[in-house]
Amino acid sequence: MKKLLLIALLVLIQLDIILAQKIVPAINPEAGGFSSARLQRLDNAMNEWVQKEWMNGAAAMIIHDGKIVYHKAVGYNDLENKIALKKDDIFRIASQTKAVTSVAIMMLMEEGKLLLDDPVSKYIPSFKKQGVLDKFNAADTTYTTVPAKKEITIRELLTHTSGLDYAQIGSKESNAIYAKNKITGGLGVTNSTLLEAMTRLGKLPLMHQPGEKFTYGLNTDLLGCLVEVISGTSLNDFFRIRIFEPLEMKDTYFYVPQEKAARLVNLYKENEEGHLQKSTKTILNGPTVVNYPFIKTGYYSGGGGLSSTIYDYAVFLQMLLNNGKYNGKQLLSRNSVRMMTMNQVGDLNMGVNKFGLGFQVVTEKGSAKTPAREGTFSWSGAFSTFYWVDPKEKLVLLFFRQQEGGSHGEVVEKFRNLTYQAIAD
Repeated sequence: MKKLLLIALLVLIQLDIILAQKIVPAINPEAGGFSSARLQRLDNAMNEWVQKEWMNGAAAMIIHDGKIVYHKAVGYNDLENKIALKKDDIFRIASQTKAVTSVAIMMLMEEGKLLLDDPVSKYIPSFKKQGVLDKFNAADTTYTTVPAKKEITIRELLTHTSGLDYAQIGSKESNAIYAKNKITGGLGVTNSTLLEAMTRLGKLPLMHQPGEKFTYGLNTDLLGCLVEVISGTSLNDFFRIRIFEPLEMKDTYFYVPQEKAARLVNLYKENEEGHLQKSTKTILNGPTVVNYPFIKTGYYSGGGGLSSTIYDYAVFLQMLLNNGKYNGKQLLSRNSVRMMTMNQVGDLNMGVNKFGLGFQVVTEKGSAKTPAREGTFSWSGAFSTFYWVDPKEKLVLLFFRQQEGGSHGEVVEKFRNLTYQAIAD
């Protein structure tokens, strides 16, 4: 009898461990270590931002120790017709795609398919013997180069220290050189495969010597191409089979299916009078259009192509907070997550914070300037989606809007402050 009771107890303990890895709604904020009264300040602020037309709407989620203490949507998906924004609406998450691609690379590393310090040319030969931009003539986009001191590596792609810049939204030099060679920011591309574009990119100059600076660029699109080359499958299929299905992320796509098209949030921007209006084109211009999530293409941008719900992406982040596990599924080892979320750029000047393998990481100096504790990792998307994961507080924060630019970017930091002030455990 005692043996049976012991077995039953062990089963319950194991079940509890598994369930603890999955986010669940808190009975009330207090049950999740938050104050209802103090969260009301966040409610009031977000509604005020909508009333003042600082944003058309937003979705927000706060998870503490695996418990959802806040999950709300305010404002409008369609401001003109007063159609409310819903919690399960789908957002263009743009550069939040980078974290997913980075996880895919680490998964391949764990399988022995690659080493982080492998040269990129091992998999895409055009990246061998690259040059570094020396002189540039803006009149005719001609340039001269000096030899790169070393080949760029997978690690340098993960840390954005390779010397690659962004197309369309990068420096004037890279914008011109990339445009001349039909390299884009990666959204809505229908006239090229990812491998074709990245092969062309390898023949173009780096903007600085590898490893010597942080330059936010097409590094993660190139990582996505490496996933395809090394795994032998498309980035779309790799994400779906290896990440989204195990995590039950049912609303995350490169291509949003027609039956879910109505859930894609409208994109807004400020006009010259400071009023919000629907966008008809994105900041990337070029072949990119606002409805790129509906464009069927084989060009999967690992740097910015995904759309998702706030809940789906929260599950992905909780997996990382759980050291690579979620709901009994292990995508990464805890040491891979540790590597991803620690300083990987040494003393390179990035202000008070540093960068890991796919994330900005809060340092001790950075934690003195915000409530986020040292070790918090984060990033954002160009269309106003933001996230933070604070391992010391066991906290996941997400604040999703769908807006280009605007004059009230301070709402992001206010959202974070209003979240931290409500912790009451």
